[in-house]
Amino acid sequence: MPRPTRGPLATSQGRCPSVTPGTWAAATLAVRPWQRQQQRMPQALEHADGSWAWVVLLATMVTQGLTLGFPTCIGIFFTELQWEFQVSNSETSWFPSILTAVLHMAGPLCSILVGRFGCRVTVMLGGVLASLGMVASSFSRNLSQLYLTAGFITGLGMCFSFQSSITVLGFNFVRRRVLANALASMGVSLGITLWPLLSRYLLEDLGWRGTFLVFGGVLLHCCICGAIMRPVATSVAPETKECPPPPPETPALGCLAACGRTIQRHLAFDILRHNTGYCVYILGVMWAVLGFPLPQVFLVPYAMWHSVDEQQAALLISIIGFSNIFLRPLAGLMAGRPAFASHRKYLFSLALLLNGLTNLVCAASGDFWVLVGYCLAYSVSMSGIGALIFQVLMDIVPMDQFPRALGLFTVLDGLAFLISPPLAGLLLDATNNFSHVFYMSSFFLISAALFMGGSFYTLQKKEQGKQAVAADALERDLFLEAKDGSGKQRSPEIMYVTSV
Repeated sequence: MPRPTRGPLATSQGRCPSVTPGTWAAATLAVRPWQRQQQRMPQALEHADGSWAWVVLLATMVTQGLTLGFPTCIGIFFTELQWEFQVSNSETSWFPSILTAVLHMAGPLCSILVGRFGCRVTVMLGGVLASLGMVASSFSRNLSQLYLTAGFITGLGMCFSFQSSITVLGFNFVRRRVLANALASMGVSLGITLWPLLSRYLLEDLGWRGTFLVFGGVLLHCCICGAIMRPVATSVAPETKECPPPPPETPALGCLAACGRTIQRHLAFDILRHNTGYCVYILGVMWAVLGFPLPQVFLVPYAMWHSVDEQQAALLISIIGFSNIFLRPLAGLMAGRPAFASHRKYLFSLALLLNGLTNLVCAASGDFWVLVGYCLAYSVSMSGIGALIFQVLMDIVPMDQFPRALGLFTVLDGLAFLISPPLAGLLLDATNNFSHVFYMSSFFLISAALFMGGSFYTLQKKEQGKQAVAADALERDLFLEAKDGSGKQRSPEIMYVTSV
């Protein structure tokens, strides 16, 4: 008579997997024998720098084009929304400002979802939210409903899809990460090129409501891109060991304490207090953001105000996007070269200065060919800003603190994006002159560039002075020690200097 086998409970007694956070899911499967058949099934796991990584790169390019490229086409609907709801320029400006602000400010929430559900699910969730927001906005009866649907819900979904796709791209590429990020940035340029042309074509035939309904279907392609982004296999195998004793019960944290710990984990307020360079950079970028998005929102209405044809006005935004297809990857590759490592913050300030000066050219004349030249010059400075903005942050903040610094950086920039278009709308309602909007943009950009350039130069001189004092003190101690000759070991004072 064959010996009876033990039941499922008996087979798992006395053994349990390691409870390290990175292997918890795999260890849970190992402790349940009734799920061991699932472990033998083939898993859709990919290796970093493999052949599938290039498919993920293509999906990331499409995702960036669908998300970051979308806000640039809102200016085409500016006049239509004003006529539909009979509202002022400042009230209409809240729509693109809410969309862009949520797209940037929801970064910490996106990182929480990625840690809980993974990048693949978060990208697909973002595609669903962005699509639902645009479909619901096509039935809006007032501007407040449009703020909630196409502004908040669509912006939240775009943030989830965009930031999760960037994260999964970093997992798929290790050796060629700089090249992958440079190529992925081409997706933004493609989106800036194609969204205005598609918007103008659909607006003529379907109106803005039908166009927003079609946009809802287009944004569902983020779900397809998310499905392509397979999880990447790690080289760490799950270990099994004896079960540790259960931890002692600790009182649960209150709601306020838990929120405080979450904020501290994802937002680097401590770095803002102790790192002067980080404080200067955040203040400068926030001030520049008050002027940077204005040409993308008001360029099409400004051209139509100067009697430029609607098709030609929409073409201006596409010229900016088409130029960035070639300029942005080139700027990204140049910014990554070691020769520019110590000068990147000054190059970023120079790009902001050029961007502000080009807006003065646009304000001087509304002729179509002058605006074409303005778009080409604007593309050069815009590509430099896009390539350097996060690289400079990496130079200022240590990499182990970069995720928290980036979270606070995106939140504060999102606040500036929220304020900028309505502020320009108020100015436009008061003056009824679009040129003043571009003068306002130039003021914020030029002053921010001068502030950051001067502040970084002053901080660099101070650091060089501290290093010179420390070197002189060390040289004096070594000289005295050599002159003493008594064999006593002196312990020179150690000074820690953080380079900005």
